[in-house]
Amino acid sequence: MANPLSYRPKTGEIPTNPGVYRFRDEHGRVIYVGKAKNLRARLTSYFANPATLLPKTYAMVHTAASVQWTIVGSELEALQLEYTWIKEFAPRYNLAFRDDKSYPYLAVTMGEQFPRVQVMRGERRKGVRYFGPYTAGAIRETVDTLLRVFPVRTCSPSVLKRAQQSGRPCLLGYIDKCAAPCVGKISEQDHRQLAEEFCSFMAGEAKRFISSLEKQMAAAVAELDYEQAARLRDDIIALRKVFERNAVVLPEDTSADIFAVHQDELEAAVQVFYVRAGRIRGQRGWVVEKVEDLEPAELVEHLLQQVYGEESGQRDADDKIPRQILVPEMPSNAEQLSTWLSGLRGSRVEIKVPQRGDKAALMETVESNAEQAMKLHKSKRAGDLNQRSLALKELQDALGLQMPLLRIECYDISHVQGTNVVASMVVVEDGLAKKSEYRKFSISGAAAQDDTASMYDVISRRFRHYLQEQQERAEALASTEVTYEITEEGIEAGSKSKFAYPPNLVVVDGGPPQVAAASRALADLGISDVAVVGLAKRLEEVWLPNDDFPVILPRSSQGLYLLQRIRDEAHRFAITFHRQKRAKSMTASLLDEIPGLGESKSKTLLKHFGSVKKLRAASVQELTEVKGVGPVLGEAIHQALQDAQAAPAVNMSTGEILET
Repeated sequence: MANPLSYRPKTGEIPTNPGVYRFRDEHGRVIYVGKAKNLRARLTSYFANPATLLPKTYAMVHTAASVQWTIVGSELEALQLEYTWIKEFAPRYNLAFRDDKSYPYLAVTMGEQFPRVQVMRGERRKGVRYFGPYTAGAIRETVDTLLRVFPVRTCSPSVLKRAQQSGRPCLLGYIDKCAAPCVGKISEQDHRQLAEEFCSFMAGEAKRFISSLEKQMAAAVAELDYEQAARLRDDIIALRKVFERNAVVLPEDTSADIFAVHQDELEAAVQVFYVRAGRIRGQRGWVVEKVEDLEPAELVEHLLQQVYGEESGQRDADDKIPRQILVPEMPSNAEQLSTWLSGLRGSRVEIKVPQRGDKAALMETVESNAEQAMKLHKSKRAGDLNQRSLALKELQDALGLQMPLLRIECYDISHVQGTNVVASMVVVEDGLAKKSEYRKFSISGAAAQDDTASMYDVISRRFRHYLQEQQERAEALASTEVTYEITEEGIEAGSKSKFAYPPNLVVVDGGPPQVAAASRALADLGISDVAVVGLAKRLEEVWLPNDDFPVILPRSSQGLYLLQRIRDEAHRFAITFHRQKRAKSMTASLLDEIPGLGESKSKTLLKHFGSVKKLRAASVQELTEVKGVGPVLGEAIHQALQDAQAAPAVNMSTGEILET
């Protein structure tokens, strides 16, 4: 660890202006971003007596190797610049509001030809409208009830394709819980309108639909059509059941997000209730590790900045930042936050602390949820953290390594009978996968002859990039006499590395040959501080360079289990990339063999559909929509793609057939 005194700037050199500062590690990576009204007061606090610092603050200042700052003209500029840098650099020591569990959303894929209603988790996707979050049981009951009135497609793409080919709908189509657009029972335009009505109902227009159905029922009764009237009555009951499931907690014109925070010295739990049209439409929670000793007001500021900043680009008309945001403590820069959020929303956003009445009572309920979430997190995290720490310590001891295994990279090679050779690199930091730093490689030429040559090529390319970035960074630092800066301008142009800092351990999928190839690649580049091991799949043996006998870890070892999970993840990532590449090359080859289809039309086809997957799934009618493709040629293309049989994928290290 670095000594903070080695890079501490002189107090007199730090300005007293408002600004944004960054701590960087020895590899030049930004590890923390913060802002301050008075940069001198804030920065000098980091270099105080180490005994007074929080554990995570202590770790951060001892990991850092330099500090930089940029002065700005106002607190609003500091807020915007801080958020921009946090989003750009993803500093590992900044507060990261991660869900304490994966919340399901009710999603409608309006970007598809036949929109689909489904339950989704994780990151939001383009062309999809989201409602929620909900609990898993409630969301499925809601969908099942609404399909009676809005029979929108819910089937997977494979089921839809099978129904289109056979001309027979799935079970839901027979029991009237799907309008069956796959077989033409409803037109594409009418089905999309049905999906729009489903979204409108979920967006809060329930009363309009219920009122319309009541009028239709009254008209059916007047015409003595009692069967239709009975069906409409049941539809009304179904819609009311969904509509009344959420109790009215505030006046119906209320649109607000209500936040509460419960924290201790090291962590904070956050809960939010989403209230729309006076009803609780969803709930969500986060737990974060604190870097600084933040007051509740400061924590609220970071929370609003991250939550609404990250989601602003993903929100649609039915999922806006609300008119009111209710918080337990008013941030010191509430006016600047309100201005920033109003700009994201497009209209006025009010930040308030409820003092009395229904809103204050609901705030107490949210606070109770935050307290319970913290208790649950503490009990669960104790087990997870202990297991990860035990696995890393066991692995470090078994391999005889001096440095803690803060970062591990694993590599795997896959191909199809010597063609389309690819490799994967997966990254684990502190025992957890870091998918943002996964990398994939295409291998060709002499490097694709066998698995050892491929492994040598991949390791060489990865660490050659690292050495090049190190040289460029050293040259940049050599051109200045100080490690911190003062600028009057806004955002400094930052460059993201293709690869982050180097790992403590490289894991390869294979035995002695693969380990020797990886070790030789590092030696040829002059890198001696990165350990290399191989995990042989047959007996799960751990091989070290130049050792005649493997390291045998107990089957119950947490260290072995960690290696297996890393290897399996690299295996999965390599296969996924390999299949994509193989499908693309195979489709291009098939297109070349179709009479009447030249290179120009092949490129036009691929450009029109956007991906190989969509081209293979296209019907003859869709193919003929492409310029230059007539019915005869379209039929030939469709038949060739349908008749193509994929060759099995093979892992080069083991010869194992991955798929048939």
